[in-house]
Parts: sequence; structure tokens; C-alpha cells
Amino acid sequence: MAKVFFISDHHFGHKAIIDFESRPFENAEDMNETMIQKWNAVVGKEDKVFHLGDFSFLNRDRTKEIVSRLNGCKHLILGNHDRGRTRSWWLDVGFDEVSEHPIIYKDFFFLSHEPMYMNRHMPYVNVHGHIHGQKYEGIHYFNVCVEHWDYTPLTFEQIRDAVVPSEEQA
Repeated sequence: MAKVFFISDHHFGHKAIIDFESRPFENAEDMNETMIQKWNAVVGKEDKVFHLGDFSFLNRDRTKEIVSRLNGCKHLILGNHDRGRTRSWWLDVGFDEVSEHPIIYKDFFFLSHEPMYMNRHMPYVNVHGHIHGQKYEGIHYFNVCVEHWDYTPLTFEQIRDAVVPSEEQA
């Protein structure tokens, strides 16, 4: 059965992110290759991945080559660094779906690039990226930036189990 995964902020090809976020890579090429391997180690060909933005700093051909090497059906929610390129550009490089706005998944998970305002009365958990190594406190936020998860996509179940008490999952 196909699984659903979530991840954000790969910044493929962005050499400066290695220093900005203290990523453990020698250079951008080492970073790219490691992140591709970690993605494909958990994501199967039939799985779906929601990438919550800031995917690549590379040109069209290099980005297309990376997307083609990644397993799964890939849905991109545009991040702040992705918005300089059109929705059709991202579809052309190989994403199966591209969202310009946040989406609600399974009537409970609010998927966005940047953390969204969530008050204690809102029924959602905001699964987001953008803030890299930082973390918002509270039960309404779940950061899927690569820095928190060893550059490996998380399954829907991993996120659900972390934010929903087990008696509510039944």
C-alpha cells in the first residue's frame, strides 16, 4: 500500500545553506547526493511526497535531473524561494502537482511552507517548513524541515502519532 510522506527545505544546490544551518556536508554536491539517497531509502515508487517548499536553487535542467531521481509522486507547495519560478516551471521539471497556497490534508493537517497563525481553538495541526532548525512550541505546529529529520521524509503516520494522542487515533 502506498505511503504518504512530508518534508521541506532541501535547498538543493544552495551552497550557503550548509553554513547558514550548519549542515554536515562538504559541499553542495555532497549535500544533494546524500539528500537524494535518504529520500529514496524511505520513499517507494508508488508513494506520495508533499514537499513543503524551498526545493531547489539550481537551474531547470539540474532541478529536473534531481526530481527525476526521487521516488514517488511529488506534490510541491511553493516556498518563498520557489515563488520566483512559475507553477508551470515546477510542473515542467517533474513535480506531479504544484500548489501556490496551503492545503488541508485529511481534514486536520494544514500544510504550508511558512508556519501559519494557529490559535488554541483551531482544530488543525500546521505541518510546515521554512524555519529550518528552529521550532515553534505547542501542539499546533509540526516542523518538517530537513534539519530536524536527518534529511529524510516523514510518513503521515509518524507525524500523526507525534501530534495526536493514541486514544484519538482509533
